[in-house]
Amino acid sequence: MSTTSNTHTTARGTALSRRQLAILVVVLLADVLDLMDSTITNIAAPTIVREIGGGESLVKWLGASYALAIGVLLVVGGRLGDRYGKRRIFLIGIAGFTLASLICGLAIDPTMLIGARLLQGGFGALLIPQGISVLIGVLRREQLPFVFSLFGPVMGASAVLGPIAAGLIIGANIAGLTWRPMFLINIILGTIGFIIAYRVLPEETPDGQQRIDGLGAGLLGLTMLGLIYGLIQGSTDGWTLVPIISLAVGVIGFVLFCLRQKAAANPLILPSLLRNRGFTSGLILGLAYFAAVNGFAYVVSLFFQLQLGLTSTEAALGLAPLMVGIIGSSLISRPLIPTLGRRLVVDGLAVTLLGAAALFLTVVFTGTQVNALWTAPPILILGAGMGACFSSIYDVAIGDVAPAEAGSASGSLSAVQQLAAAIGSAIVTTVYFSQAAAHGGIQALTISVAVVGGIIAVCLGLVWLLPKKAAEDQH
Repeated sequence: MSTTSNTHTTARGTALSRRQLAILVVVLLADVLDLMDSTITNIAAPTIVREIGGGESLVKWLGASYALAIGVLLVVGGRLGDRYGKRRIFLIGIAGFTLASLICGLAIDPTMLIGARLLQGGFGALLIPQGISVLIGVLRREQLPFVFSLFGPVMGASAVLGPIAAGLIIGANIAGLTWRPMFLINIILGTIGFIIAYRVLPEETPDGQQRIDGLGAGLLGLTMLGLIYGLIQGSTDGWTLVPIISLAVGVIGFVLFCLRQKAAANPLILPSLLRNRGFTSGLILGLAYFAAVNGFAYVVSLFFQLQLGLTSTEAALGLAPLMVGIIGSSLISRPLIPTLGRRLVVDGLAVTLLGAAALFLTVVFTGTQVNALWTAPPILILGAGMGACFSSIYDVAIGDVAPAEAGSASGSLSAVQQLAAAIGSAIVTTVYFSQAAAHGGIQALTISVAVVGGIIAVCLGLVWLLPKKAAEDQH
C-alpha cells in the first residue's frame, strides 16, 4: 500500500503544470531552430550556389558564418541574460533570429546571405543560453531529470534533421522558391515561439552588477574570424598575402585572448578551469572531434550531389542512416554515462573511427561504382559513434570541475562546440575541394575521410586525460 502511495506521490511531483509545459515547449523550439539552422545548409549549398553564385567560397561560408557568430557570442549571451533579464534577452533573441531568417530567405546575392547568416548566429547566441536557466528557475528538482532527458534525443535529431528537411523542402520546390522556404518557415515557427514566450516566460530581477568582458569577446571573435577567413580564402583563392596575414592575426588574437582571461575581472573562461587538466583536455578533444564530424557530414552531402549527381532529396535520404545512428546511440548511451563515464567516450570514439575506416574502404574498393546504398552501413556506424560521443564528452569533461565553476565550464564547452562546427566545415571542405579539383570526387572523399579518421585517432590519445567519471549531478 505504501509503495503504491509513494509511486503516486512521485508521479504528481514530476508532472508538469500547463505553464511549465509551455515554457519547456518554447525552450525546445528555440533549440530546434538553432540546431536545424546550423546544419540546414549542408544539403542546400549546391542549390544555393547555382541560383545566386558564390562558388566554393559560399559553400564554405554558409555553415561557418552561422557557427562562428554563435560560438563567439554564446558565453556573452548568457552574461547578457544575467545582467538585463533572461526573459528580455530571450525575446530579443527569438525576434532577431526570425528577422534574420526572413533576410536569408530573401537574399539576392552571397554577401546578403552570409550577412544574414551571421545575424542568425548572433541572435541565436542571445536566445539559446537563456532557455536552460529559465527552466531551472521554474522547475522543481524532482522534475529536472525527466525534462533534461528530453534534450539529448531532441537536439541530436534536430541537428541531423536539418539537412534532411532541407533536402525535402528543396525537392518539393514550394511555389518555385527551391531553397528559400527552408529559411522562411522560421518566420512561422519564430513568431509562434515569440508569442508563447511573451505570455509564459517569468519576469525576474536582472543582476545589474554582472559585468561582461567585451574585450575578451572581441579578441575571441578576432581569433576565430582571422583563422576561418584565412583558411577559407587561402584554400579558395590561393595562398596570397591576405589569407596568410589573416591566419597570423588569428594566432595573435588567440594569444591575447589567453592573456586577457588571466587578467580580466570577469573572464569568459575562468582561469581555474584552464588549469584543470580534465576540463582543458575535454575542451581540446571536443574542439577536434566536433570539427571532424561536422566537416564529415558536410563533405558527404557535397559528394552525394556533386559527384554522384543525386538530387537534394536523394542526398538527404542518403544521410538518413547518420540520423538513425545518432538518435539510437544517444538513447542507449545517455543512461550509461554515470556508470561508464570516460569508457563511454572511448567506445564512442572507437566506433566513430571504425565507421570512418569502413567508409574509406568502401569508397576505395567500389571506386566509380560507389553509391548511397553502399555508403549507408558505414555512415550508420559513424552515426552510432557520434551519438555516444555527443551524449558523453562534455559530461565527462566537467566530471571533476567544482560546482561553482560548472556554469562557466558548460557555457565554454557549448561555445567551443559551435566554433568547432565553423572550423570543421572550413577545414574538411577545403581538403575536399582541393582534392576534387586535382584528382576528382572519389579521391577527394577518401582523403577527406582519412583526415577525419586521423583527427579521431588523435582524440583517442587525448581521451585518457579526461576524468574517469562524469559529474554526479549534471542538473
